[in-house]
Amino acid sequence: MIGEISLEGIEFFAYHGFHSEERKIGNKYQIDLKLSADLGNSFTTDDLSETVDYEQVYKIIKKEIEIPTKLLETIAHRILDGLLAKYPQVISVEVSVSKFNPPVGGICQRAKVKLTKNRVD
Repeated sequence: MIGEISLEGIEFFAYHGFHSEERKIGNKYQIDLKLSADLGNSFTTDDLSETVDYEQVYKIIKKEIEIPTKLLETIAHRILDGLLAKYPQVISVEVSVSKFNPPVGGICQRAKVKLTKNRVD
């Protein structure tokens, strides 16, 4: 059975940014994730091993967001690769990485990058 799993509004305080000051003072970030996967018979067996464990998905995201990085694109790409490596049943992953109050010289609530990656067999 093909299904979709989403984790939305995951927030972290982390040290990313193109400018060195951003990597020193840190900022709030939000991750939104949607993946499509073969969920096996998890809907009838009620067995976690037949689906994608979103606690483990969260841990992959947390590991990647803790690595100081200049670009949101780089964070998103590492998350995509980490999930595809961990879960062979994942068909595609979409991840959005948002930075709150980015330094753009004016009022901007969030800067956001969204990447999608499909498994290539």
